[in-house]
Amino acid sequence: MSALRRFHGDWGYVAIVFNAVAGIIALAAWRWPRLRGKWVWATTIAAEAAIMLQVLTGVILVSSHDYVASRFHMFYGFVAFITVGLAYSYRYQMRGRVELLYGLVGLFLMGVGIRALLKVG
Repeated sequence: MSALRRFHGDWGYVAIVFNAVAGIIALAAWRWPRLRGKWVWATTIAAEAAIMLQVLTGVILVSSHDYVASRFHMFYGFVAFITVGLAYSYRYQMRGRVELLYGLVGLFLMGVGIRALLKVG
């Protein structure tokens, strides 16, 4: 479990940076349509997969009973999980502005990750 705990701690930074980059890329693609393409969605999917892997490892750690996380740290993990699901469910309502949606979601997930990191203890 200590290796998983170390991975969870290190991967948190990776997930935060991935989501920041994906958010900026999606917002740039929303602002400048010539930047749109599959690479925007590949980056977004990779960033959201990174946050889902982070949530999964957190759940495994807490369910092992060898690791106790603060309530707010777990709350932010739950918020990240729900945010990805809500973004996916609202993509059809945001036709024409999907890049805006995922750009804001990426930056929101970055912020949630930073808050979760600050609540480790």
